[in-house]
Amino acid sequence: MASYREVLKKAQGKMEAADRGEQAAFLYLLELTNKEAHNLYMEYDEEMPQTQIDEFEAGVERLVEGEPLGHVLGFEWFYGYRFKVNEDVLIPRPETEELVAYILAAYDEYFKDTLNVTAVDVGTGSGAIAVALKKEEPNIHILASDISEKACRIAKQNAQDNDAVVEVLCGDMLEPLIERNIKVDILISNPPYIPSDEAMEDSVVNYEPHVALFGGEDGLKFYRIIFEHAKKVLKDKAMMAFEMGYNQKEALSTEARKYFPDAKIEVIKDMSGKNRMLFIYLNC
Repeated sequence: MASYREVLKKAQGKMEAADRGEQAAFLYLLELTNKEAHNLYMEYDEEMPQTQIDEFEAGVERLVEGEPLGHVLGFEWFYGYRFKVNEDVLIPRPETEELVAYILAAYDEYFKDTLNVTAVDVGTGSGAIAVALKKEEPNIHILASDISEKACRIAKQNAQDNDAVVEVLCGDMLEPLIERNIKVDILISNPPYIPSDEAMEDSVVNYEPHVALFGGEDGLKFYRIIFEHAKKVLKDKAMMAFEMGYNQKEALSTEARKYFPDAKIEVIKDMSGKNRMLFIYLNC
């Protein structure tokens, strides 16, 4: 049998030859063998069990074809929690973890002394944002909505798997809240914000749901829908938090000011220095 080192080197060669990069093969091996990187290094020259070799090589073939690592594994880690993912939901991205962190910080600043705080994650997909927020701040009553029934099922499963109480409502954008006359303190959304004509990597376009990616001609379609109807679901004192495209600061800020001229509007950069989050504060 081959060693971990030999099996990985072979896989990385295949990935490089396919112009996929070698990091995914290493991460896949760590997850498949349930090892930390330092443990794997210590066992590099030991024989790898044949059953694991067979499973690993089959997965690498899928990676070579461009399938995302999350789909090959069947899950993705987000904010320290494990989430089931497949072709029905967008794979949660690391930059969205920063959105969660800033929401938690804003909650502490503006709502820590408010009783019965309710938050909704609109377009929840896998439920990653909603579940992470509930796990990190159990005092918030968390709702999550999505137009896709398949996504709603996955979000419910992820909430259950992570022991998080999240109420999942299936419906278009804010409609489930409007229909139920629900008012929230915090409205969150990471909506589809990619312009419809923007070129994307094959691994994204071919494997992830387009309904979760593309936001109309300029990428702002779903923000406008939320802005137009937000006051129907927001309490007098409220906050909205959005992820956005790095180049949408001016356009999205302008749209926000049209609908909320008296609000405090803040654009926050991510760790890479790119404009990535929009926060809107009403009477805060």
